[in-house]
Amino acid sequence: MLVSYKWLQEYVDLGNITAAELAEKITRSGIEVDGVEQLSKGLKGIVVGEVLECEQHPQADKLKKCLVDIGEGEPVQIICGAPNVAKGQKVIVAKVGAVLPGNFKIKKAKLRGEESNGMICSLQELGIEGKLVPKEFADGIYVFKDDVEAGTDAIPLLNLDDEVLELDLTPNRADALSMLGMAYEAAAILDQDVNLPDIEINETDEKAESMISVKVEAPEDNPLYTAKIIKNVKIGPSPLWMQMRLMAAGIRPHNNVVDITNYILLEYGQPLHAFDYDLFGSKEVVVRRAREGEKIVTLDEIERTLTSEQLVITNGKVPVALAGVMGGADSEVNDDTTTILLESAYFSGQSIRDTSKYHGLRSEASQRYEKGVDPERVRPAAERAAQLMAKYAGGDVLTGLVEANHLSIEPAVVSITLEKINRVLGTEISMDEVKKIFERLKFGVQIEGSLITVTVPTRRGDISIEEDLIEEVARLYGYDRLPKTLPKGEATPGGLTKAQRNRRMTRDFLEGAGLFQAITYSLTSEAKSVMFSLEHREPVKLSMPMSEERSRLRLSLIPQLLESLSYNIARKNESVALYEIGSVFLNEGEGRQPEEREHIAGAMTGIWVDHPWQGEEKMVDFFVAKGILEALFKKLGVDPHIEWKPAQIEGMHPGRTAQIYLAGEEIGFVGQLHPHLQKEFDLKNTILFELMAEPLFHYEHPELRYKPIPRFPAISRDIALVVDKAVDAGTLASIIKDAGGKWLKDIYVFDLYEGEHMPEGKKSIAFSLTFAAPDKTLTDEEVAAAHSKVVEAVQKKAGAELRS
Repeated sequence: MLVSYKWLQEYVDLGNITAAELAEKITRSGIEVDGVEQLSKGLKGIVVGEVLECEQHPQADKLKKCLVDIGEGEPVQIICGAPNVAKGQKVIVAKVGAVLPGNFKIKKAKLRGEESNGMICSLQELGIEGKLVPKEFADGIYVFKDDVEAGTDAIPLLNLDDEVLELDLTPNRADALSMLGMAYEAAAILDQDVNLPDIEINETDEKAESMISVKVEAPEDNPLYTAKIIKNVKIGPSPLWMQMRLMAAGIRPHNNVVDITNYILLEYGQPLHAFDYDLFGSKEVVVRRAREGEKIVTLDEIERTLTSEQLVITNGKVPVALAGVMGGADSEVNDDTTTILLESAYFSGQSIRDTSKYHGLRSEASQRYEKGVDPERVRPAAERAAQLMAKYAGGDVLTGLVEANHLSIEPAVVSITLEKINRVLGTEISMDEVKKIFERLKFGVQIEGSLITVTVPTRRGDISIEEDLIEEVARLYGYDRLPKTLPKGEATPGGLTKAQRNRRMTRDFLEGAGLFQAITYSLTSEAKSVMFSLEHREPVKLSMPMSEERSRLRLSLIPQLLESLSYNIARKNESVALYEIGSVFLNEGEGRQPEEREHIAGAMTGIWVDHPWQGEEKMVDFFVAKGILEALFKKLGVDPHIEWKPAQIEGMHPGRTAQIYLAGEEIGFVGQLHPHLQKEFDLKNTILFELMAEPLFHYEHPELRYKPIPRFPAISRDIALVVDKAVDAGTLASIIKDAGGKWLKDIYVFDLYEGEHMPEGKKSIAFSLTFAAPDKTLTDEEVAAAHSKVVEAVQKKAGAELRS
């Protein structure tokens, strides 16, 4: 909202306070002022000039030689290139020595051999935006329509001696979207009265209801509609002062009738619309919901297709305006208009918001309706506009307002105690001070003991509860006067949840291990949506997909990671390691939202270790990924509860894939991509893993306990076992751990042998066992006894034999 300081002075006595000081006070009271613009900044030496003679420049086709009276005795010669300059005009002249915006100084000059003593100016050259300049002067100089005297200072005439406050309003302060609204605000801050416009109309004997009737078929969206008729208007420019006020507020002048409706919009905050009565097409206004598919051409010359949810103004047959948003082109006021049908109405904010959003139309009117207008200003705004049209358009105002009234809005009544106000604000404000604040706001106030009952005017629709009253007291009392106190009561220190800590730890660990984070689409194709899923369900299908490649919600993160690998490989980035922590979506059945689960996935291909100096190079393989996951599980504190089992998973290499179990529950897999899919994705040796995040991040395990460094030496024993090929090392390690007793501290596999000198269907697996006691050095006999128990257990439970 742009607020003119001079205009505001018409409603409130601002005294000697400057625009900058007023802006500071308004900001301190709760409405932020982004800035104060001085319209005359950078301007000096600008006067009114009268063009006495105007002839073609002898040496230039596009220049005119003008003799101009600037009120200093002898007229001066000025060379002007504007196409609309002509003899007899009153124009804006920058004299020799004048300064224009940008510190552009006017000097005597010669243009094509002819002397020029000054400059005839356009409004743009005075710093006014081109989009705000009236169309007739958009491509040339400005010509005064009023009878002004040559030599007069042009700055006040053009309202450029004004200052404009730019307000940054919050959505709840719709009352401040008008000059009167800001007048009430300034009056409350300065403890002054508000001087409302004096509305006096000499109406004709003819009644408006003889020319128009009003019918509302959607009263829930339009509870109040009023119409007024003004006859015998003469369309022309609006007065200069009105044009300049509109331009200062960011609105382009058009003609006297349209400018008056825009002026009232700014003054009262009440949108109006003027129809050409003769083009309206009937003697009745019918407000209704549009019919599905109905069309209207709006003022911007765009044909719009309507829906049944949108409110329209009709002539009983066809729409002539989008209610509260924009009028129709067919009934637009034009140069031949003589009779005005003036609309002033109260529309539902939700209805206007939906229509505006649907058509992508945002207007000054829709902005105010969306936030809420004052229902008490609907009629006065129409009367005020009619008054100005009679004065500045020569119109005859017919008697009365024709209206359809279904409105039932009463001022809000809110009660509060003085004790609560002071308790919340931490103040000791007296009852008289609180009463005075509400009176300054022009609220009705009654005191009964310690209870304060406030009647809130309808212009302040943002006030409805006790806390709103407390805010009004606080901002007018002065936020800077509120005492500084520390919060009382128990405070809970902030922190991350267990899952948040583990998620961050996982991300940091995987990146530290050499993987780069990827963020991929949650949408994929029908074929890819079911690949590698840990839980097999029918994928969720989108009702309106943007393409078939993005038509399903994913059940696994891996297909998108494979696409990312392919993308990188195709661009000669041949060694890639990616991970993603993201969501998969499990179908819960028809009519139910899918269940969203968090997964952790990785995809690696190419060289993992490359040390040319040492001549060392290692490709990514199953054990690289398994090692990364083992270290991650250890970091998360779940490694004692993890099991690895060989697996056959569709899309994975049948001999190089393992399922991962946490406390007996399957949580994911790791392995090599099947060669057929590697070829399909144009990849070489590729290793994948995918894990369920929730069981990992939420697993309840004992807190970590640190143990002292052993004081006594450990003893190692190796054991080589011949077992069936179907027996895996993990099973043997589990048996050894259970049988090894309290002194067995570590187990690891150091050899696997199959082939010559090994019976058919057998293999040899060798383990290294480490025994240690915290309080003594173990004897050979003690270690041998523990070792014997291990041998006995593996023979009995796994059918193992010691390799000779």
